[in-house]
Amino acid sequence: MNIETIAAQAAHKIDSATGAVAPPIYLSTTFERDADGQYGRGFVYSRSNNPNRQALEECMALLEGGHSAVAFSSGMAAISSVFQALSPGDHILLPSDCYHGTSQVVRDVFSDWGLKATTVDMTDPEQVSRALLPSTRIVWTETPSNPVLKITDLAGIAAIAHDAGALCVSDNTWASPILQQPLALGVDLVVHSTTKYLGGHEDVLGGVVVGRQDSDFLRRIRSIQSRYGAVPSPFDCWLVMRGIRTLAIRMPAHSERALRIARFLEEQPRVERVHYPGLPDHPGHATASAQMSAYGGMLSFQVRGGIEEAFGVAAKVKVFVRATSLGGTQSLIEHRASTEGPTSSTPDNLLRVSVGLENVDDLMEDLAQAL
Repeated sequence: MNIETIAAQAAHKIDSATGAVAPPIYLSTTFERDADGQYGRGFVYSRSNNPNRQALEECMALLEGGHSAVAFSSGMAAISSVFQALSPGDHILLPSDCYHGTSQVVRDVFSDWGLKATTVDMTDPEQVSRALLPSTRIVWTETPSNPVLKITDLAGIAAIAHDAGALCVSDNTWASPILQQPLALGVDLVVHSTTKYLGGHEDVLGGVVVGRQDSDFLRRIRSIQSRYGAVPSPFDCWLVMRGIRTLAIRMPAHSERALRIARFLEEQPRVERVHYPGLPDHPGHATASAQMSAYGGMLSFQVRGGIEEAFGVAAKVKVFVRATSLGGTQSLIEHRASTEGPTSSTPDNLLRVSVGLENVDDLMEDLAQAL
């Protein structure tokens, strides 16, 4: 079955009791036991499982082409579950340019647990190979990266990881399974913030881990989900499922608008540099073209000058909204370094843009007047 059909139907079933086409929300926290003491209907307690969460996990496994999925209450809970499944003394490789929450939780939380981490340029396979240790268990990738949209060769890095006996994990939030299929390229685990494109409407928080195949490591992540209890509510799962139904239509629309805006920004005299893999001169353009069906709805650009000039542009937008996050229907712009905090390595003159679904001419006119 094609991915557009999977997304449009979102793995839901007609309600057997009423015939309802839209799935119900199962708010019950506990479920009836059978007379013989068994749970023949598969549900015991909502922390362990819930019909809405099960439907979302089945849908995400289908969308990513994986064995199974594990849903969480946030993207950071999903990311953290992968690190929690490791042991003290284990070593991980992180990209030098990745979501700041990922690097922060490793540095500020998991280093105290005894995890070791090395940061590398994940676009350089030789650097990745040199950084591997006998204790390396995870090679973490994020492509396109946040916030300067570096592109990692997923098949190449996965092969390097496997040769070293490590797992390759990919944060696929920015591309979504519509534009990129990391598991088909050899990646072992895919992570998403379902808050972003999967939910798609800036009204739900969630995360998910999808495994390419059944494994002890994936089962450990599921055990962490239940025991730590960082699970999404039934309504959150329902909202993400509703968002997924339009995902295959939204992602090409986001991508088309972002490419036009990136080309427009390249021509602006007050713009120093545009970061978007759909531009032919982007260092990762060839790799992105090979492993993505389109280049996504995220871009960033650097304003000539410094932090004051960047803030000045952001202050003047009228159609864009000055806000963090991404992947919704309305376009957002933010000064990324100030969001990331004092440890940020993001250039002070960089603005990150999440291109929504507005008329692209209105968006370009807004950026033109702000610049």
